[in-house]
Amino acid sequence: MSLVLVDSPVEHVTVVTMNRPERLNAMSIDLVIELSEALEAVAADNNCRVVVLTGAGRAFCSGLDLKDYGIIPNIDGLQVGRIAQRSMRYYSRLVPQLRAMPQPVIAAIGGPAYGGGLCLSLGADLRFAGESAAFNATGIVNGLTSTEMGISFLLPRLIGAAHSSDLLLTGRRIDAAEAYRMGLVSRVVADDELLALAVEVASGMAKFSPYGLEYSKQAVVAGLEIASLSAAIEFEDRNQLMLGFTDNLPEAIRAFDEARTPVYLDEPRRDIWAPPPPEQG
Repeated sequence: MSLVLVDSPVEHVTVVTMNRPERLNAMSIDLVIELSEALEAVAADNNCRVVVLTGAGRAFCSGLDLKDYGIIPNIDGLQVGRIAQRSMRYYSRLVPQLRAMPQPVIAAIGGPAYGGGLCLSLGADLRFAGESAAFNATGIVNGLTSTEMGISFLLPRLIGAAHSSDLLLTGRRIDAAEAYRMGLVSRVVADDELLALAVEVASGMAKFSPYGLEYSKQAVVAGLEIASLSAAIEFEDRNQLMLGFTDNLPEAIRAFDEARTPVYLDEPRRDIWAPPPPEQG
């Protein structure tokens, strides 16, 4: 049985589901390898414009599987330290991989998102929670550090240093309502409505310009790392100019005048290009 399911319920939307429900989708090496491969394939799918990441059954992802985490491939001749280092990379690469995907990613979080599951959700661009969703930083409770998979960088930028320290240093569990108040998730709905909401929102987003979606995501991701307002504006200006050279804005104006939904094709805008004058002989 595949540990990661990939489905396209509506046009231009791909749902990626972690599929170890009997283990609350805990992260084994086999799961994270399959998930990385699935994300790589979806990122390369030119027909996909928005991705929904979720978990099968009663959980989003309960973190590292402490009972059956598996063994990474290709370890012949390696000592324990190098094996451990490579093993860590299989987990920690997932968050940068999600953030580097050209498509926006919506995490649909039902049930536990613990430890690495909480970290994984931070790789998404939007986080929607079911009422059963619960979050905590498990590492500190298990005698390790709660800072893993980029959470020390992403979480304070998302919910602030005070809330981040309260989660990362105490290991306490928060429910969906508190996660919403903190700004960790942007919407909370009934569990049986969660996936439908994520797909509906994704489908609406997919009607926008694919070019515009990709560059908007890139600007938000880069904005978390850019050191100044002026640098952020320079980056945004260039993205906006590139989209301005497409036919999208004229199409938006035409659609408004004709009382219809615009269809964005990202085709070059032809009305601003003039042929060069003929050479004088």
